[in-house]
Amino acid sequence: MLIYPAIDMMDGRCVRLALGKFDQATTYGEPAAQLDEFAAKGATWVHIVDLDGAREGKPVQHAALRELARRSDVKIQCGGGVRAREDVERLLDAGVARVVVGSAAVTRPAEVREWIAPFGAEHVCCAFDARPTGAAFEVVVHGWTAGGGMSLTEALALYPSGTLRHALVTDVSRDGVLSGPNAALMTSLAQARPDLALQASGGVSSFADLRTLAGAGAAAAIVGRALYEKRFTLEDALAL
Repeated sequence: MLIYPAIDMMDGRCVRLALGKFDQATTYGEPAAQLDEFAAKGATWVHIVDLDGAREGKPVQHAALRELARRSDVKIQCGGGVRAREDVERLLDAGVARVVVGSAAVTRPAEVREWIAPFGAEHVCCAFDARPTGAAFEVVVHGWTAGGGMSLTEALALYPSGTLRHALVTDVSRDGVLSGPNAALMTSLAQARPDLALQASGGVSSFADLRTLAGAGAAAAIVGRALYEKRFTLEDALAL
């Protein structure tokens, strides 16, 4: 299982939000210094969220991302405010290795499928944020402020086998609060969609959580607050 240490950028700083709330941000330092630390510890990928772009509705950190991409050989997966094909192209031109498309993947799937083909399935990841509603999960959009009008299963079905390779799934009820990942959800998705390389996000609080996600069939895990608060080391996570 691949580990993506996370860097959320807001106002030039590295932060972590609790449950995606901008008014509940904890600052952890400078993005460049954090990237250097992750690289020194052996990371091959990092997951970067442009929180300023998410608020603006378009990516705004191109210059910063270009500089980060030049610092090391660590590959960058980045999202935040990606709404158009041009956004994907500009981020790739800035040195991002894989662009994460969020709300548009749910609200405009036909367009997003058209973006994936020319850029390549390895260079685009669709993010599906979901919240529990009874026994099911409803996708949420626009920074988790609105329901997407469909279940997570229905959202993934918008991308038949062969149209998408990387899918990032976040249980938003667990994000940034160290409550443990939703392994049952990951297991069901991995069994239903073996064609997808599923990235699990939200809730990782311990090394045991990573083992659980690996056993659940996750191809990758996004790890943020647990690393910053030294619940386990990145070296141990990468060894897994």
